[in-house]
Amino acid sequence: MSKTIFCSNTFLLSLLLPVLAAVILYQLDPFDPAPLPTHEFSAQPIFVPLQNPRLLGGAERVGFGELLGPEDLAYDPKLGVIYTGCVDGWIKRVTVNESAADSVVESWVNTGGRPLGLVLGHDDDVIVADAFKGLLRATADGKLEVLTTEAEGVEFKITDGVDITDEGMIYFTDASSKYDLKEALKDIMGGRPYGRFMSYDPSTKQTEVLVRDIYFANGVAVSPDQQFVVFCETVMRRCKRYYIQGEKKGFVDIFIDNLPGVPDNIRYDGEGQYWIGLHWGITFSFDLAQRYPFIRKVMAIVEKYRGKPHLEKYAGVLAVDLEGKPIAHYYDPALAMTTGGIKIADHLYCGSLDERYIFRLNLTQYPAVSNAVTRS
Repeated sequence: MSKTIFCSNTFLLSLLLPVLAAVILYQLDPFDPAPLPTHEFSAQPIFVPLQNPRLLGGAERVGFGELLGPEDLAYDPKLGVIYTGCVDGWIKRVTVNESAADSVVESWVNTGGRPLGLVLGHDDDVIVADAFKGLLRATADGKLEVLTTEAEGVEFKITDGVDITDEGMIYFTDASSKYDLKEALKDIMGGRPYGRFMSYDPSTKQTEVLVRDIYFANGVAVSPDQQFVVFCETVMRRCKRYYIQGEKKGFVDIFIDNLPGVPDNIRYDGEGQYWIGLHWGITFSFDLAQRYPFIRKVMAIVEKYRGKPHLEKYAGVLAVDLEGKPIAHYYDPALAMTTGGIKIADHLYCGSLDERYIFRLNLTQYPAVSNAVTRS
């Protein structure tokens, strides 16, 4: 009898000790997430009329093994190359041929940091938002120039998205003024708006903060009519619009919200569509984490001691029109960490934070079809 009681007590203790340890760990950990303004979310993501829910089914790999986390993509039609920034600091130039396997990858410039957003400048140069180095300019001959690293006395911690107007004004984001890229998940889970949207004037070398208190400020795109700039607010699943011309100059409103995923980069294709990279899609677990700070704290503790929890899936790219109305959604249940997409001729090229290649999809062969069809 006593042996049975001893075994029962031992079993009970083996169950209680991990729970007790977890409770103590939770109480002692200093990370303190704040509630998000979830009242700004609708119950359902925005309806998209066209969908391709099997993006990976027809995708090809470009530069396989030579591109380590190709985050943003910028296309130079004169040279016929795609510029992309990689996790090892290299900005690489990719010449894409008819066969993805025959693509040529060239190591062009190494920033010594982590290049994220890229945009072609006006002098055969490339403007770079480097997470660690700030806003940079890479000249045609491969030389680097630091443009700015701080605003209002506060250094950039994650210089992120960037675009440029026809007149040369540069607009960019600092995703967080508190956490650097290595702690980006803390910013996303923290529920506090440390992001900023800014401008840099090359003629005066002045940096100006235009919008502050953004929940992880990300990709940037100047409108084709030069009237406004769209920037992505990742945590809030939306893109905002900042007016740079006209009667609304200096005013901010919503370009698109209730996205079917968290936005990363945004790129205009010259054909009337913006392409928004969705880092991951909306899932039940992600929705709970957004609504309850204690779940985000648990996830942050798990990441700290056990590694990042892999909950991301349903990543992809969303096409919207000039007014922010959704057109087509390309995604896949098995896809995660998609950072953006650009349309070149008949192909959609997609970047990634984790993969070792760019993947592309022939939009003619694998089109998005009616949402009613994909649901049946």
